[in-house]
Amino acid sequence: MEKMKPVLPFYTEINDFLASIPWPCRTDNPDFYCLRLKPLDEPQISVYRPPFKRSFYFFALLFNSGKVNVSYGEEIVEDPASYLVFHSPNLIYSFSHSNELEGYIIYFKPEAFSFFRPGFHEQFTLFDRLRTNLLRFNHATFSQLAPHFEAVFSAYEQSDRDAHLEARLKLLGLLCHLEEFTLERNQKALPAGRQQLLMRDFIQLIESNYIHKRSVKEYADLLSVTANYLSQSVKQISGRNALSFITERVISEAKSLIRYTDMEISWIAYQLDFSDPTNFGKFFKKNVGVSPSAFRRQHK
Repeated sequence: MEKMKPVLPFYTEINDFLASIPWPCRTDNPDFYCLRLKPLDEPQISVYRPPFKRSFYFFALLFNSGKVNVSYGEEIVEDPASYLVFHSPNLIYSFSHSNELEGYIIYFKPEAFSFFRPGFHEQFTLFDRLRTNLLRFNHATFSQLAPHFEAVFSAYEQSDRDAHLEARLKLLGLLCHLEEFTLERNQKALPAGRQQLLMRDFIQLIESNYIHKRSVKEYADLLSVTANYLSQSVKQISGRNALSFITERVISEAKSLIRYTDMEISWIAYQLDFSDPTNFGKFFKKNVGVSPSAFRRQHK
């Protein structure tokens, strides 16, 4: 069978992305959209999106009204109370969660700030070009942040549907407030050593590159260290070898694609950039203990 080139969905328009998720929502403003996330009518529904890319920004303040695990790619939050998540354009991204999440989601393009100053969005460290930024906290913190989001959403829902100028002004204020909020949290955190920082950056780089980069050396090059130093640092911090983290991420995505989509196993293999389905099958069985087809039958 001839190998098909892996194709990651790439959404350049907010509405195209909205059409791919279960919530019946669309925007009249191509550069800016505010979505109130509420449970869908089907209480048992589980939302999963295979890997994709977006050309626009996304961030959200969410709280959990049930007992769930939330996954944003490799970043997994177990039974979250509340959290903030920030995502820059052009990163590989996948997510899954149940129907209990509620809160505020905002999508925007840089053009949303063109009325103010071109490139203004680039000043916010909240949006990391290499990785997802996720901050966990309790319901009390959610209650402190929610009014700031509510101000943006109220202005969005009441202002002119094409311009939303007032809402965009409030969005600037919200991002400035969140920048101060995250800076204060980071200052309170205990300082990490060099190897701990390297470990963190390694894990986060895997999230953005795992489909096409599978060797420790490739990540060492991205981190400007030798493969040996990266391997030793990861082993010292975690007790595991560095390659296991890369493998684990690929297996995690493979399991999600097998369980939550109807894709043929061969297409999943190419989607994950394996040379052919046979190599994918051997890789999967070696790390999971059963073949991809058997795994699908077990989890139907």
